[in-house]
Amino acid sequence: MSDVAYRSVVKIERVAGPMRKAWLPARDEHVTFGVHSEVAEHYGVDQDAYPADATTLDYVIAATGG
Repeated sequence: MSDVAYRSVVKIERVAGPMRKAWLPARDEHVTFGVHSEVAEHYGVDQDAYPADATTLDYVIAATGG
């Protein structure tokens, strides 16, 4: 078995409801996660209660090349 090449250290903070802040490596500022449109509807989140924001799923899809 080879040695671990990289370990990502990430901090996640729940703000309210579906809103999160994440501190990621190589970034000075946090990124935000939330819900929007069909995702908010699917989870029963009142879209007027929180600002629309990218979901963690959006980031996963972007990270895999779209």
